[in-house]
Amino acid sequence: MLTWTPTSDARLREGGVVAPDERLPWPQTVLLGVQHLIAMFGATVLAPILMGFDPNMAVLMSGIGTLIFFVLTGGKVPSYLGSSFAFIGVVIAATGYAGQGPNANIGVALGGIVVCGLLYFLIGAVVQAVGTGWIERLMPPVVTGSVVAVIGLHLAHIPVKNMAPTPFDAWMQAITFVCVGLVAVFTRGMVQRLLILVGLIVASVIYAVLANGLGLGKPLDLSGVAAAAWVGWPQFSAPVFSAAASVLIAPVAIILVAENLGHIKAVTAMTGRNLDRYLGRAFMGDGLATMVAGSVGGTGVTTYAENIGVMAATRIYSTAIFVVAGLMAVALGFSPKFGALIQAIPLAVMGGVSIVVFGLIAVAGAKIWVDHQVDFSDPRNLLVAAITLVLGTGDFTLKFGDFALGGIGTATFGAILLHALLNRRRPSA
Repeated sequence: MLTWTPTSDARLREGGVVAPDERLPWPQTVLLGVQHLIAMFGATVLAPILMGFDPNMAVLMSGIGTLIFFVLTGGKVPSYLGSSFAFIGVVIAATGYAGQGPNANIGVALGGIVVCGLLYFLIGAVVQAVGTGWIERLMPPVVTGSVVAVIGLHLAHIPVKNMAPTPFDAWMQAITFVCVGLVAVFTRGMVQRLLILVGLIVASVIYAVLANGLGLGKPLDLSGVAAAAWVGWPQFSAPVFSAAASVLIAPVAIILVAENLGHIKAVTAMTGRNLDRYLGRAFMGDGLATMVAGSVGGTGVTTYAENIGVMAATRIYSTAIFVVAGLMAVALGFSPKFGALIQAIPLAVMGGVSIVVFGLIAVAGAKIWVDHQVDFSDPRNLLVAAITLVLGTGDFTLKFGDFALGGIGTATFGAILLHALLNRRRPSA
């Protein structure tokens, strides 16, 4: 039976580490929800743009997906669901999308996404029925720590290489992560808990002074915000089921399982609470959310590393925050003006924030090693971790026909298979 504790009944905390079944006072919870909303927004909007989907629909379905995930996990697993980048390559291959404007064959892609979500849901049902023991044997701490670290390291090239096109932008990235660091260390109370949001705002003000005032960079442009409507419908689309597209897109479920597993292991390490018994529900919730999103025109969704990074920084794991963030995303999915405001944030500032968040994810993986006292004098552990980190960071890709398994996927399954192979024979004393 799926049961959960309503967020209004969660134990109230005034400070310190906040557990998943606890919450801060509602004004603070709402502010933290805004912070998580901003953390997910850049990637959740970018993925649909790259596939020719409607960004506002992606935001709307990320909110609905997060609420579905909350219900299916009984409100026990703190996580936000946003657009999955794992779908980009296969969607482009299945639809022949040229890279600009709306995707003319979006229906075919949506059909494949729905099938992928169904497969993901069924995997979760199996895990829920037979337990997680087999997953724990396949993915001990040396493997899960490596996979979590790879998630952060694999994403590192995005802000470093793609979000600083000019020397000024690179300097602004540095200013941004310094601002976040100063807020984290030299402030107290609610300001410190909102370190990502406050650091972003301070860095944006500095950017406006340097770029708009002194002409050192591309000016901050708010004209799109002024022109955007306050309320507007996102673009709904219906799925079209094609066997060829489904065969191409459905295997992404394997990557989503790996991502979700790594994320939950990271949250387990941070909270000190074993969330493994919720793995089946988490897979089912993510799969159902992906099916719902694909049914109306949204991208497939996955648990978001960006929001895990925010939790690592704030030490607040209350699921109530994600309910608030999900509800706000639903509302903002119908507000083109909010989307324009977020997209007006300078690229370099978002890049600086991403550096912080992705770095925190990588460190969360190392924390799993430390907490479980992984012995790196054992060559099996050393090789599993070393090879996994390079596969993921270097975006090592293997192709199976039209399906490509790269980056996080090859690192995850490489770590699992390598660990199983090297542990077939126990070393002599």
